[in-house]
Amino acid sequence: MAKETSIRVCMGPGGIASGGEEVLRAFGRELKKSNVKAALKKGCSMHHVGCMGLCARDVLVEVVLNGKTYTYQYVTPDMVSTIVSKHVVGGKPIKEWLVDDSYVNFIKKQTKVVLSDCGRINPESLDAYIAVGGYEATRSVLKSKTPEDTIEIIKESGLRGRGGAGFPTGRKWEFCRAVESDRKYIICNADEGDPGAFMDRALLEGNPHAVLEGMIIGAYAIGADSGYVYIRAEYPLAVERLRLALKHAKKKKLLGRNILGSGFNFDIKIKLGAGAFVCGESTALMYSIEGKRGMPRITPPRSTEAGLWGKPTVLNNVETLANIPYIIRNGANWFASFGKGKSKGTKVFALTGKIKNSGLIEVPMGISLRKIVYDIGGGIEEDKKLKAVQTGGPSGGCIPASMIDINVDYESLAKVGSIVGSGGMIVLDEDDCMVNVAKYFLQFTQSESCGKCVPCRVGTKRLLEIMERITSGRGKTSDLALLEKLGNDVKSASLCGLGQAAPNPILSTIKYFREEYEVHIAGRCPSKVCKELLTYSIIEELCKGCCACLRACSSGAITGEKKKPHRIDQSLCVKCGACFEVCKFKSVDRE
Repeated sequence: MAKETSIRVCMGPGGIASGGEEVLRAFGRELKKSNVKAALKKGCSMHHVGCMGLCARDVLVEVVLNGKTYTYQYVTPDMVSTIVSKHVVGGKPIKEWLVDDSYVNFIKKQTKVVLSDCGRINPESLDAYIAVGGYEATRSVLKSKTPEDTIEIIKESGLRGRGGAGFPTGRKWEFCRAVESDRKYIICNADEGDPGAFMDRALLEGNPHAVLEGMIIGAYAIGADSGYVYIRAEYPLAVERLRLALKHAKKKKLLGRNILGSGFNFDIKIKLGAGAFVCGESTALMYSIEGKRGMPRITPPRSTEAGLWGKPTVLNNVETLANIPYIIRNGANWFASFGKGKSKGTKVFALTGKIKNSGLIEVPMGISLRKIVYDIGGGIEEDKKLKAVQTGGPSGGCIPASMIDINVDYESLAKVGSIVGSGGMIVLDEDDCMVNVAKYFLQFTQSESCGKCVPCRVGTKRLLEIMERITSGRGKTSDLALLEKLGNDVKSASLCGLGQAAPNPILSTIKYFREEYEVHIAGRCPSKVCKELLTYSIIEELCKGCCACLRACSSGAITGEKKKPHRIDQSLCVKCGACFEVCKFKSVDRE
């Protein structure tokens, strides 16, 4: 063969869950066969990679043959021998197994920076990262740039924190650099707690060295000699690959004393978190590293002045740090050329919910929400009507379909009551109940409140009680004004970002879907989601008396004889919906 053939098997979270390990082993067995080896003059490399992006099509497998890449979807172990014999050896792709045009659009309409090597290189190989330019930025900074030069590059790039508030990264580094201290720290926040978010996890599983390199450069810039990666223990694969990356980096003298002969000393430790959402807040995270209970403290002083163990500390999230090597290698102007206004560069989002192409995407800041949902996401599942897009996780808001042309950047989303956040993006369709969605996110933040401050501890509890009242048919018209008043009070008086943002889902849904709240208060859920607002009845003229509903009813609410219409006793009905699910004749009505 003219060029070396390579096979890449997706072993991100979606790939593993879909059977990626079995597919990888199957390729290993097939490639060991003598006839395969004989057919490949220059051999065939086969390795696993991180998340390829379109998790909905896993297991994804890429075959690179004669310089051209072919992507197979929904690959199972029993498909492997055919792929190897017909395509890898025979040179003929199996067209019916390849991805369709929607996948091509999914990839082509993105702009990848931090994900450019994720899904392409072996995340467990330092040599693979070096082969694509890895640690060139570290060498460049340590050999030819001062810490001040490095900070200026990051400032000029316009990079802002990708974990929530969007604070300018270069300015944060500059503040910390200016503080005199005998010791400083840099921390990578990998405590990704938003429901439905997996951006940081995928980056650490797919390209851990990029994050480590960003930490090395950041440490040099601020004058730190110690660093921590604070990562939740629920990410075992990310932890495993991170530990391996640290081991390889130390062996190559990229960490430790006198890095690359520059005289700069820096090392990194891993701290496992227990999954508390509040530990995503900077001061709570630092208390956790110190072995204390993860609770936020009052600021100032800021962490850049007095952070971990009272020393100046910079905290950046995974995606922020992963951007650093690419900015140093390609230049500040290159990075700033992506994005709009004050929102420069690209942003990684976890695109989930009622979307055809769910997965991990990276797009320029300022792209319209419409392009994300329809051009990249492929539109709504079953071609249903878009209702809203929830951005920013539990701390974000719901953007109605009428605002689909809004630009996705820090300022634009803030104006409509939402945030970019860490990158969660959940698409909701006509069947979703916005009141129930808001209640779901409030349940999460209320349960995750550390309880330190009264506005958050008590305020979120009272908000949740009102929401539960509305979704159970006990709501009052005055509840809407009370939710707005209490929600704004919690926002303004809470100690940390968790409490300050907890009311966002409620306030944004009341603002844009007020009528839906009013209908709930009147005793009906238009989307037929809120269980206690539903009434089940049997349409006698459609009922065949098959007794399926009677057998499924656990409360004894259904009575009737065989081949005769059945009835539901509303006083006994627990509204479980079992009768609705089992009826083949659509004779059970749900209102």
